[in-house]
Amino acid sequence: MRFQRLVILTGAGISAESGIPTFRDPGGLWERYSLEEVATPEGFRRNPRLVHEFYNARRRDLLRVRPNPAHRALAELERRFPGEVLLVTQNVDDLHERAGSKRVLHIHGELLKVRCEACGGIFREEGEVFPETPCPACGKTGGLRPHVVWFGEEPFYLPEVYEALLSCDLFVAIGTSGTVWPAAGFVEVARRAGAHCVEINLKPAENAHLFQEHRYGPASREVPKWVEEILREGR
Repeated sequence: MRFQRLVILTGAGISAESGIPTFRDPGGLWERYSLEEVATPEGFRRNPRLVHEFYNARRRDLLRVRPNPAHRALAELERRFPGEVLLVTQNVDDLHERAGSKRVLHIHGELLKVRCEACGGIFREEGEVFPETPCPACGKTGGLRPHVVWFGEEPFYLPEVYEALLSCDLFVAIGTSGTVWPAAGFVEVARRAGAHCVEINLKPAENAHLFQEHRYGPASREVPKWVEEILREGR
């Protein structure tokens, strides 16, 4: 079967093999940190220094790791596939871009960016940020926050994502838990629109029953295999 329009959703599982900890798995970030303290607008208002310190540490960790074969395979797919490929990621890391992917929508934001709540400016940031750090544009202090989507906030780019889901003929979810909404519902939208839906995961997700095809194993092994098959069929 030849496909023309692909939408690929990636989650924490694709970056775990690069050394980035997941949130919900045993030993994940939510076992070590309270999400109410570091991943909500209320937590940020209560203790902005704690939140900045949490994201400063995550930023340092991200800059130490590299893309793995799964990231590189998806970048190769984008380069060589004769149709359209849209990569939608729940991950706030930049490993897809470092691997070479160009068309990426970060629906949960980006760790290497900060946003000013005073002027709305968005800036790349690889270093440390504190409550007293001034905005590069307006100069206000106390207004910078991580450019990530916290619990209770709406993900970015949803209109673009839903438009792509309604027109795609292949939807693939890689390394997702199937528990985080609205991303967990993307497969239903794509399937109702007639797309073939594939799950590539270490183990079945909570919404695995909604996919017509399943491939289980490490992303660094399964994603390159799947990409090669798709490229072979598209020739």
